[in-house]
Amino acid sequence: MSAYTIFDVDIRDMTRYQEFMAGAKLAVEAAGGRYLSRGGAHKVHEGDWVPRRIVLIEFPSVAAFESFYEGEAYRRLKTIRDACSSARLVSVEGIAN
Repeated sequence: MSAYTIFDVDIRDMTRYQEFMAGAKLAVEAAGGRYLSRGGAHKVHEGDWVPRRIVLIEFPSVAAFESFYEGEAYRRLKTIRDACSSARLVSVEGIAN
């Protein structure tokens, strides 16, 4: 069953964040993930959520996402991300067919 992760990112230093993005793309792909949306236009239709930059990634499974998120490659990249941005992150399991 697929898993989806949604990042809401507030970027403080775009130059440094681009360094993070280059490495993150490779780490996502190595875990079998693929970007579905990365910083595209968005609109809040209900509620008081004020997202900044939305990133949506699909992984083959929750285990694949957790392998990515807890893996050595992403842990190193996360220190870069944390230095130049703040983020909210949620993962959700997809629907079984």
